[in-house]
Amino acid sequence: MRIVQYIPTTRSLVPAYGRFAGLADEIDQLFAGTVLSRPEFPVDLSEDKDNAYVRAELPGVKREDIKVETADGALKITATRKEKNGEKEESFASTRSVSLPQDVELGKVAAAYENGVLTVTLPKREALKPREITVA
Repeated sequence: MRIVQYIPTTRSLVPAYGRFAGLADEIDQLFAGTVLSRPEFPVDLSEDKDNAYVRAELPGVKREDIKVETADGALKITATRKEKNGEKEESFASTRSVSLPQDVELGKVAAAYENGVLTVTLPKREALKPREITVA
């Protein structure tokens, strides 16, 4: 009887052996094209004591082609980029949804787009911000 080890891969049919396990994924990413050729784009999430931030790099996207909305406890970002190839015009749309923390004040959410980077600022509610208490 022969025993074979099966190693499932998620994105490629190339078996993942030893130190080359991530090589197929890296090659796939290299040839995947621009950020908006994929259905989702990466976002960076960060937080300080007053706000939470969502940042997304959206190169080649015009400000008017970005839609940001909050609904059902989620932040949804949709970006559309149009490219002309001769007489044809192609349109690429990507969407990303991020769950919102419970302590976000939805009425004060703001978004800014500068130099191809979208930054959404999610302010925290005053009652939930950490406060320092002095000891007497």
